[in-house]
Amino acid sequence: MKKIAILTSGGDAPGMNAAVRAVVRTAINRGLEVYGVIRGYNGLIRDELIPMTLRSVSDIIHRGGTVLYTARSPEFCTEAGMQKAVETCHRHGIEGVVVCGGDGSFRGAQDLTRHGIPCIGIPCTIDNDIACCEATIGYDTAANTIVDMVDKLRDTSQSHDRCSVVEVMGRHAGWLALTAGMAVGATSILVPEIPYHFDKDIVDRMRNTSTTGKHHFIVMVAEGVGHVNELAERIEEATGVETRATVLGHVQRGGSPSARDRVLASQMGSYAVNLLMEGKSNRVVATQSGQLVDFDINEALAMKKSLNMNKYQVAKEISI
Repeated sequence: MKKIAILTSGGDAPGMNAAVRAVVRTAINRGLEVYGVIRGYNGLIRDELIPMTLRSVSDIIHRGGTVLYTARSPEFCTEAGMQKAVETCHRHGIEGVVVCGGDGSFRGAQDLTRHGIPCIGIPCTIDNDIACCEATIGYDTAANTIVDMVDKLRDTSQSHDRCSVVEVMGRHAGWLALTAGMAVGATSILVPEIPYHFDKDIVDRMRNTSTTGKHHFIVMVAEGVGHVNELAERIEEATGVETRATVLGHVQRGGSPSARDRVLASQMGSYAVNLLMEGKSNRVVATQSGQLVDFDINEALAMKKSLNMNKYQVAKEISI
């Protein structure tokens, strides 16, 4: 193997740049040439590749977003688009591709591998919804960002004896809501994995808390649950407590990655290059019991990730 490429795809996640840096520097230290693909799979289709050097990844480990940019690529989902991407790889002599992204990005890596281009996936998503991986790159930073913002909301909620209903990202996974909700002491945490009862899980908990002398509340809602504005209206009507809805939105994706995400991304990037050099392909790098491992992409995509029920029960028990 002489040449590899790296791309970032799907939603950006803090730590992507640290992964890019690790891939580039590990590959160069192993004697490989490295190309960066601009704007994900669109870049492969449009032949937007740039040579990467040791210095091209200097001073990016602390930056959020991705220096290679990212984009959705409906064209890549077609056979014609796939063929263009494969031809680009052949034209540049690319013998392997490292793909940083989530499950949609890994399906693209799966397709490229089937067309003869070996791929390794690195899980970069704030949703933490890759089942084979205990913690994905960006998840820790996003959770800390949510905690920082909700702590600020708490100040104004406390001043007004108010309830704040906060929607966080995560698509159909409740990991961000659960972790951040537990960290901020949310009165109620609503996640798509667990059906909730409006009176029992929200209203009754607020009333019980009020009897102990606390009169401000935080209700953390995963975006997969949705309808936070309607929920806020229902809470105010049922309890008489002034209630406001806040949708944190894409600010959760940004910011400088945490130390944990920088280290995780660095380790995973190096590991991915080594897998390619060992002749492996169609693999996803993951963490299990604190160790780096790898799974077949087909196997990884077929797995279902369950919410940590112990954490959920603890959060309910202590947020009173």
